[in-house]
Amino acid sequence: MTAPGLTLFTGRVASAMRPAPPLVAADSALAAAVAAMAAAGETCVVAVDAAGRAVGILTERDVVRRVAFRARSDDPVAQAMSAPVQTVSAEEHLYRAVGLMHARGHRHLVVVDDAGRPVGTLRRADAYAAASARLLAAVETLARGDDEAGFAATRSAQAGLARTLLDDGVPAAEVIGVVSEINLDIHRRVVERALAAAGPSPVPFTLIVMGSGGRGESLLAPDQDNGLILADYPDARHGEVEAWFIPFAEDLNARLAAAGFPLCKGEVMARNPVWRKTLGQWRAQFTLWAERRSPVALLFGDIAFDFRAVWGDPAPAEALRAHLARVLAAYPAFLAALAAEDAKLTVGLSFWRGFRDDEPGPGRRTDLKRSGLMPLVAAARLLALRHGIAATGTRARLAALAAAGAVAAEEAAALSAAFEHLAGALLRQQLADAEEGRPPGTLADLRRLPRADQEAIRAAMRRVAAFQRDVKAAFGGGVW
Repeated sequence: MTAPGLTLFTGRVASAMRPAPPLVAADSALAAAVAAMAAAGETCVVAVDAAGRAVGILTERDVVRRVAFRARSDDPVAQAMSAPVQTVSAEEHLYRAVGLMHARGHRHLVVVDDAGRPVGTLRRADAYAAASARLLAAVETLARGDDEAGFAATRSAQAGLARTLLDDGVPAAEVIGVVSEINLDIHRRVVERALAAAGPSPVPFTLIVMGSGGRGESLLAPDQDNGLILADYPDARHGEVEAWFIPFAEDLNARLAAAGFPLCKGEVMARNPVWRKTLGQWRAQFTLWAERRSPVALLFGDIAFDFRAVWGDPAPAEALRAHLARVLAAYPAFLAALAAEDAKLTVGLSFWRGFRDDEPGPGRRTDLKRSGLMPLVAAARLLALRHGIAATGTRARLAALAAAGAVAAEEAAALSAAFEHLAGALLRQQLADAEEGRPPGTLADLRRLPRADQEAIRAAMRRVAAFQRDVKAAFGGGVW
């Protein structure tokens, strides 16, 4: 069940809009427009041009303020309507539309199709229904300009949003999901801007995001982990296609960096040919990794296998996911080797069940990501890959494993609760870092937490450690 207010971030305008109000010509009489509004029981009419495109809006407030006692009944609608009209796509994220309404004081947004023709309206009362005043103020900070500087401002505002959601009682895992969805929305917009600058691509392509972004588990300081799946094309076109995609990918990654996503130090980005291939080449690459089981192949697989499509036709990504399932079924030794590598990730508890110090030197801080979340993420990924589960999010994988009978339902629920405790502690540490002027990190002095919180994190780590042991045993102890 989605927490109240989260539909602002998970939903699209189409989910909250009402049917289109009466449409009238801009030169039609005001009396006719007001009569059409009343007959339909609506609070506005939309003026359209000869092609049916929205050019203005006449609301009840306009009638009161501009028409009553000032205009004649036969005056044209254009004389009293608000123009140009603010429009929004039905596929726009709801939070951006709400932020726009809140910032500009709009009571209505006209929802249009790709040709600019009205298909509905978004009313402020409907859009605001599930949001607190504090949440609306936070949403406004997210709806910045549609350029890299605006996207970077949106990224910076995520800490305030996360704090507001946590204070409103939203579970940390859901807050992280909201942050991830906003990040993916920014990725889509950056692709559109890069395409507008580069012109039409020579072949269709799909942008995929990997790592925490692909799992929908981004925190407050994600870098880039992305790639491109290109449509297959004849070898004779390679020079032409690469001549377009090389500068495009460079520009795309540079724009994402300007939008607040630092370049990946490991070059897991579309500008690197390893992560920019045709679907056929991606399939061959996955097969080669599974066959060779080299350290590099295991490292790349650990990153890549959480991929999800975020822009373009999702079908190539779905086809690649199906191919991956077939490859892993054919080469079980690859997953066993990956299990041996993942076993090196250990939870942050000492022999005596105290918190382990992960920071060199005098500090006494535990890495909540590497020594908390990642052992659980990696173990859930391994089992999901073995069972051909397409979901990439850790909690979704646990639920799917329970549904498949691979994990007991009670165990999956307990592990999901452990994820919530660990993710919550990490998110709160990152918020504390941001509020104190530090870059959001992953190290926390857990000994400073209230005793109840410390015990909850210890219990979560113990649960994860036990799950890790079970997964390692399921893969033969990692000996290959």
